[in-house]
Amino acid sequence: MKYIRNYSLRTFFTAFIFIASYSCVSPPSTEQDEAILDANFVKGADISWLPQMEATGYKFYSDEGQEQDCFQILKEHGINAIRLRTWVNPSDDKFSGHCSKDETVAMAVRSKKWGMKVMLDFHYSDSWADPSKQIKPAAWAGHSFSQLLTDVYDHTFDVMTALTRAGVTPEWVQVGNEITHGMLWPDGGTSNWVQLALLINEGYNAIKAVSPESKVILHIDRGNKKALAREWFDNAEKNKAKYDIIGLSYYPYWANGSMVNGNWVNGNPDYKLSVDDLGDNLIDLASIYGKEVMVVEIGDDDKKIENTYDMLLAVQKKVSSVPSKKGLGVFYWEPEGAKSWSSYSFSAWGDNGRPTKVMDAFLLK
Repeated sequence: MKYIRNYSLRTFFTAFIFIASYSCVSPPSTEQDEAILDANFVKGADISWLPQMEATGYKFYSDEGQEQDCFQILKEHGINAIRLRTWVNPSDDKFSGHCSKDETVAMAVRSKKWGMKVMLDFHYSDSWADPSKQIKPAAWAGHSFSQLLTDVYDHTFDVMTALTRAGVTPEWVQVGNEITHGMLWPDGGTSNWVQLALLINEGYNAIKAVSPESKVILHIDRGNKKALAREWFDNAEKNKAKYDIIGLSYYPYWANGSMVNGNWVNGNPDYKLSVDDLGDNLIDLASIYGKEVMVVEIGDDDKKIENTYDMLLAVQKKVSSVPSKKGLGVFYWEPEGAKSWSSYSFSAWGDNGRPTKVMDAFLLK
């Protein structure tokens, strides 16, 4: 859930108190429980915090209370793919650091050993990159646009090469993270789509040079906003941006609100207000642009467990309903990132170190 990183923790906790005021909804419906997913449907988790959690002594426990490797717990709950963010020159900050090339490679190798597919998420920053900020890496800050093109290619090529040398071929690779307003600001902002497309294409070219079989994702937020997505991908097509898959974020609280002067207003955690729009948008995007689609980030209130469980079932069903099997799957963002460790309120882990019922939604067949 990206917006904890956009504003102060005080702002986030204010939003959380607002969310907590809503009562739980009823258990999942029979219709949702009977949804049938394709055998190849991707059930993923972004667990980029895991190395830091383990380094600080955090322990993970199974449903029965047995201490286990987090990967084992995830696998037993249906997870078959892992998403990993990677930054250029990150700090060692517990919350906003790590995710270096070496750490990313180590996590990717570990994911492969557990039989998981890997999605790599290039942020092209030294820390969080998302709709509210796309800050250049410090080492690139004074570079000309032509040098930025080289920076993107070289960095992408370097990380991809390290992965393949370690025996990992990412199934999917994101060029940028939630680049709704572009990346590497100001040069690659959406106010200059020509330059943004050139930056995207340098990332794409570097990925394909190392791993032609890896599929490239372009990722924007607010996956229920059809007009936003249509305008964005129309511009991507017009400016000949190269990509294979459309990736969307969907967080009901943020999806149902809007940003005014850098602050979120009118947020509402009821996924029923926006999930049909998400489903329609997925179908439209796949049809209009001829691309496969994914929800590459999702999350909701860790205290409204039944509601979040229902939401995750509903979204999997929406993605799987995209015609011609173009709906590939769903990734939960930091489900293991328990609030007791991270202060993040949209995980799927309890204070007891165990997964909540939310993770059972990935057992849907």
